[in-house]
Amino acid sequence: MRSDSVTEGMQQAPHRSLLNALGLTNEEKKRPLIGIVSSHNEVVPGHMNLDKIVEAVKLGVAMAGGTPLVFPAIAVCDGIAMGHIGMKYSLVTRDLIADSTECMAMAHAFDALVMVPNCDKNVPGLLMAAARINIPTIFVSGGPMLAGKVKGEKRSLSSMFEAVGAYAAGKMTAEDVEEFENKVCPTCGSCSGMYTANSMNCLTEVLGMGLSGNGTIPAVYSERIRLAKHAGMKIMELLEKNIKPKDIMTEKAFMNALTVDMALGCSTNSMLHLPAIANEAGVNLDMEIANEISAKTPNLCHLAPAGHTYMEDLNEAGGVYAVMNELQKKNLLYTDCITVTGKTVGENIEGRINLNPEVIRPIENPYSETGGIAVLKGNLAPDTAVVKRSAVVPEMMQHEGPARVFDCEEDAIAAIKGGKIVAGDVVVIRYEGPKGGPGMREMLNPTSAIAGMGLGASVALITDGRFSGASRGASIGHVSPEAAVGGPIALVEEGDKIRIDIPNNKLEMLVSEEELEKRREKWQPREPKVTTGYLARYARMVTSGNKGAVLK
Repeated sequence: MRSDSVTEGMQQAPHRSLLNALGLTNEEKKRPLIGIVSSHNEVVPGHMNLDKIVEAVKLGVAMAGGTPLVFPAIAVCDGIAMGHIGMKYSLVTRDLIADSTECMAMAHAFDALVMVPNCDKNVPGLLMAAARINIPTIFVSGGPMLAGKVKGEKRSLSSMFEAVGAYAAGKMTAEDVEEFENKVCPTCGSCSGMYTANSMNCLTEVLGMGLSGNGTIPAVYSERIRLAKHAGMKIMELLEKNIKPKDIMTEKAFMNALTVDMALGCSTNSMLHLPAIANEAGVNLDMEIANEISAKTPNLCHLAPAGHTYMEDLNEAGGVYAVMNELQKKNLLYTDCITVTGKTVGENIEGRINLNPEVIRPIENPYSETGGIAVLKGNLAPDTAVVKRSAVVPEMMQHEGPARVFDCEEDAIAAIKGGKIVAGDVVVIRYEGPKGGPGMREMLNPTSAIAGMGLGASVALITDGRFSGASRGASIGHVSPEAAVGGPIALVEEGDKIRIDIPNNKLEMLVSEEELEKRREKWQPREPKVTTGYLARYARMVTSGNKGAVLK
């Protein structure tokens, strides 16, 4: 065992003495040492319950003959970090999580790992670490929040942000907003729609790194505790069979993840995280393939913010495996991939029936014949730009309008709430990318302001930042190359016509190449917004593009 390097032999006597200081018995030291990565904290609603999940995992490990040892991972709540400097620190934590977990796992010679994440950057960060460390590993998340109810209708966090926009537009009273504030987030757990956290927890199942229900069983259900115990037991089986993350997270597994991503209508941030995870697993996941997969993958789910169903509804309808079983009716998945269950994808999803065709559309009757995400290209986005197609109203699938240009999120929000943005406009927010932000902030506040002002069906938003999974409408993010490195988005001028053509995967600035060349010659790099601290180091080190804004 790997842990022999700290438990066996005369040279390891000092190591054993330190394990004695932990209160470990000789019996425990002779068993496999299983590291449990706990993302529990008392700041993030999606993580406040993880102490219960960790205790259940520990019981499962011990029942199956292992010695569980817990160490921490950080996590940021994107909702609390939204709209101020805190959002610059969200994406960068993904690399901190991966790096620190690698350090702990390698330094202490664990035989296997159980990852206990839940929210946005925590899940992909730990998946990156799992691939990098490559010892037997299983994931069990904390689970989604139950939806809130306001005036008899289910609601979620995106409703809260849009309520603020509606108040600014005079469409809601302060009392109305307070009711939303008190009711939209009723329990612990990751926010209740198909936002980034739940997208990545569902895709963890699809990749084969989590047991059935990992992405959908609500945080407050006792079934979540049982799942955690089973994960603790299952890791001992994975250790015995020596099944490692790179055996599971193969190229085929990532193709499955992209396919289910399209069917579920996941967050556009999955297009940032999947390539980064794949990169650690030694798989080149070029985003060019996303449109190929989307073209043949029907969109089966319209979970919030795209529709009025929530994670609890998906769970009751049969969960991720039921969606996968629908897709396999048209042979859209690789079913021979091994998973943490010890079985193949095909064995896992066999007989998993769709229990609610209103939540998971039958494959013969999808919301659309194409997937929930589209990757756009054109002279405004020579590399890529990403849009959650399933959350765009039909009248905005093709749109042409004048650019309203802003060099930061705050200026755009002020213009939107000040009534300076009108129907037909294309709001462009730049210098918010990985280097230019730095940190690539989410743009949930401006998209929510647009929706709250009643402009969601007539105004588009384009940015080199990124969009929250809670964003809806014609919100096009991840524009690459970003403005800070001289990408064409830096050359847009007020009033330039922008053409968006989602069905044909195009994003164009209607300016001649000669004019763009003149603008390129005049463009000058900007002074960094942050010159000290971790953000400054991140801005110097980060590489954006198809590896998902990972560090060099």
